[in-house]
Amino acid sequence: MKKLTLLLSSLLLLLASCAPTSPQTLTIMTHDSFAISEEVVAAFEKENNADVVFLAGGDAGEALNKTILSQDAPLAALLFGVDNTFLSRALEADIFEAYQSPALADVPDEFKLDTSNQVTPVDYGDVCINYDKAYFADNNLTVPGSLEDLTKPEYKDLLVVENPTTSSPGLAFLLATRAHFGDGYLDYWRSLKENGVVVVDGWETAYYTNFSASSGRGPQPMVVSYASSPAAEVIYADPPIDDAPTASIVGPDTCFRQIEFVGILKGTQQRALAEKFVDFMLSTQFQEDMPLQMFVYPVNPSAQLPEAFVKYAQIPGQPATLASDVIAANRDKWIDEWTDTVLK
Repeated sequence: MKKLTLLLSSLLLLLASCAPTSPQTLTIMTHDSFAISEEVVAAFEKENNADVVFLAGGDAGEALNKTILSQDAPLAALLFGVDNTFLSRALEADIFEAYQSPALADVPDEFKLDTSNQVTPVDYGDVCINYDKAYFADNNLTVPGSLEDLTKPEYKDLLVVENPTTSSPGLAFLLATRAHFGDGYLDYWRSLKENGVVVVDGWETAYYTNFSASSGRGPQPMVVSYASSPAAEVIYADPPIDDAPTASIVGPDTCFRQIEFVGILKGTQQRALAEKFVDFMLSTQFQEDMPLQMFVYPVNPSAQLPEAFVKYAQIPGQPATLASDVIAANRDKWIDEWTDTVLK
């Protein structure tokens, strides 16, 4: 009888060890523009017996604010979407746990802005001025090649930009002018103002209402947008088109490069699973899915770009850059100065 009892106990333990365990829930705070294919997420979930939940936190700044305010009771295991304009602020808040993914070895050094490995670079993109190719051709007008060109009289009233206090691309363009002109950037903005620059609150209004190449057929043939926008025009065209109606101005310092990061949040109970997701975000499967989901570029050089990106999107040879700590120390001051100069 004793042997039978031991046998039954062993059998029950064996059955228990073979029974499937419930999936672990991994919550990831993101900005509202985050997107990834369902099948890509499903692949990670299947491999790791996980249930991934994405928590949209507003724009990049709002998502970071929510994460900082809730750091004593974290809302998520990871935060994705902190970019180089907010990086120093995020690091100073001490909300991340350091993690050096093995996959970082393949990522170019230019994207590794945090030597402490509290955050990991995932993607990059360039905020540039897009222009309506047909407008410039029909009016026999040369496309501006530099920021300085935009102040010339032939481009009066032709540029729409976003307010940097309410728009990420608007802030990026402000930073591009600060990087290029240094302390003289306000003089440049005074010249733009005199030349009829139009300011709107956000990208959607600028692109879809004011921009002449958009569905709104607005009055401005130049708009602050993204270097990947021409590719998006082709991909989403209905009916299909053979060429992009827009292109980007990519002269030296005319674009500002944004790099986005992911970080594991302090206090998470899912540290091991969070590390696996960071690794996964650098995998070719994830990296090759991003361009057509978020219209950004992969930091993994092994990831292949979609044909439309190669053909229609442009990569600036010399994008404007500013150190993240310089941005953190001066962002609010620059925005206030810009507001007093341009809007008053």
